Amino acid sequence: MVDKAQFSAKLCHPKFWLMWFAVVLVRLTLFLPLRWQMKLGSALGRLVKRLAKGRSKTAQRNLSLCFPNLSAEQQQNLLDKNFEETGKAVFDTVNAWWWSDEKIQRHMTISGQHHVSDCIDNGTGVILFAVHCLPLEMGARIFGQFQPGIGVYRPHNNPVMEYLQVKGRLRSNKGLVPKRDLRKMVKSLRKPDVIWYTADQDFGSSSAVFIPFFGVEQAATITGATTLAKLGRAKVLPFFVERNSSDSGYNIEIMPPLDNFPGDNETDDAIRGNKIIEQLIDKNRSQYMWLHRRFKTRPPEKPGSLYQ
Repeated sequence: MVDKAQFSAKLCHPKFWLMWFAVVLVRLTLFLPLRWQMKLGSALGRLVKRLAKGRSKTAQRNLSLCFPNLSAEQQQNLLDKNFEETGKAVFDTVNAWWWSDEKIQRHMTISGQHHVSDCIDNGTGVILFAVHCLPLEMGARIFGQFQPGIGVYRPHNNPVMEYLQVKGRLRSNKGLVPKRDLRKMVKSLRKPDVIWYTADQDFGSSSAVFIPFFGVEQAATITGATTLAKLGRAKVLPFFVERNSSDSGYNIEIMPPLDNFPGDNETDDAIRGNKIIEQLIDKNRSQYMWLHRRFKTRPPEKPGSLYQ
């Protein structure tokens, strides 16, 4: 488990100077009011939409696949809004990593934390069943105000970004576990402790089943929640975070533990999980990470790409 951000001399190499300069500029935005940050983020998102044509095409395709009943105009409006929200998410992350606890608490509301406390007090670990909402980093920081847990993450290939994300995420977590380290996740749950878990992205065909997700009948979906809940003897609690409609703060909601989870069949569990994910995304569709190629892995009997 990673419990400390390790700074080393190699991070001072000249090849990283431009990145460190960008970090300084980004941190200067911490002096701006949140609503000003969000206006800047919205403009940034519109710029990214114009420049990142590939990502824009991916997001547009995801929306057309997931919501075929929306008109072309409605899909376009959702796409435009999503890119604005994506730009704002840059500042969500900056704030989550560098705001003080006192400032976090002035800009947050939280409900349902008693569900977590009840589980921990009863000696049961908690799996926070989250989705990749754009303000997810802020969700973790807010949650850490009352119950620091264990973050499951993918180590970054860039050493500067790895240092920054570890340092930032340890402000709200006791430690970080690489997403493939199942043994440490189970050990944490049995302590008992809280871990974050997401099952809403495409992680390939390994340990996946092809089941419905919104308008796509066969979406590759991992079944790790069943495995973790069984081995960790843990409860699964849906978790949702959003930036409020006035861009003045953040709301998180922790829902009651799922009954009869895990069940007898991991495919049935995954189908149930996808329905929960759909409900969470529907709470604020524009603040979901639609840029990810969610449907890149196809079943053997239907190998053609959905993104061509």
